[in-house]
Amino acid sequence: MLLFGGGGHCKSCIEAIESYEKYEISGIVLSKPNSSGAVFNYQILGTDDELVRLKKISKFALVTVGQIKSAVLRRKLYQKLKNSGFVLPFIVAKTAYISPRAGIASGSIFLHGSVVNSAAAVGANCIINTRAVVEHDAVVSDHCHISTGAILNGGVYVGSGSFIGSGSIIREGVKIGVGSFIGAGQVITKDLPDGAFYTQGGSFER
Repeated sequence: MLLFGGGGHCKSCIEAIESYEKYEISGIVLSKPNSSGAVFNYQILGTDDELVRLKKISKFALVTVGQIKSAVLRRKLYQKLKNSGFVLPFIVAKTAYISPRAGIASGSIFLHGSVVNSAAAVGANCIINTRAVVEHDAVVSDHCHISTGAILNGGVYVGSGSFIGSGSIIREGVKIGVGSFIGAGQVITKDLPDGAFYTQGGSFER
């Protein structure tokens, strides 16, 4: 498997993949040339402008660029890889729990201690980060990042391209609009519109 992105999130992905024991990591691919050489002894193999050559190394790929302020880069890279014929499987860390009754789409990663419960659904190219919880019947749409320790209670809906910050709690049945940003430690008890920006300093629409 090729990993596209070599920053901090990539390091977490590497440990999850190693624990998953289904794929071996072929190397790291960056957006720009870099002479640093390796991430955790996995070699830098080139840039994402070399997809034809890289696909000969492996047809399997994962987007390992992080996502906080915007999903644009992860979404663009995911689509570029899909259009180039790469296979983007989901990755489940050994200590994560995914209910057999949950729906999981391609290219998403479930890091250590995360939980996706019965009848929940997680879309494509999502990050379900360390110890995050997606409860029963909740829906996480494509290209979302549910950050460390965040809790989505039963029936929550998160619109595509959204970020839910560390330790935030979303009350059962609440709908979060497309492209929203929820800062760390927030408690959301009502629906939020598309493009909502909700932090400790207050909320507004972007």
